[in-house]
Amino acid sequence: MKLPRNLSGAELARALRKLGYAITRQSGSHLRLTTSERGQHHVTVPNHDPIKVGTISGILGDVARHFEISRDELIERLFGS
Repeated sequence: MKLPRNLSGAELARALRKLGYAITRQSGSHLRLTTSERGQHHVTVPNHDPIKVGTISGILGDVARHFEISRDELIERLFGS
């Protein structure tokens, strides 16, 4: 599955809820999401519409490393049917 395009920060935060992430704080236009699954992990998501593709790629790569899965598997879990 290809990396999603035209994704907003709110949509990415909603998708990451499937992995246990929740918004723990907001500073300006950035959201801080935290999960306690497989150890605590934080990611910062810009609350922009849309988020740049390179930024989405970086965030998803970081989450995939935390969960020790491939980026393709992560994209399928978050945005697949």
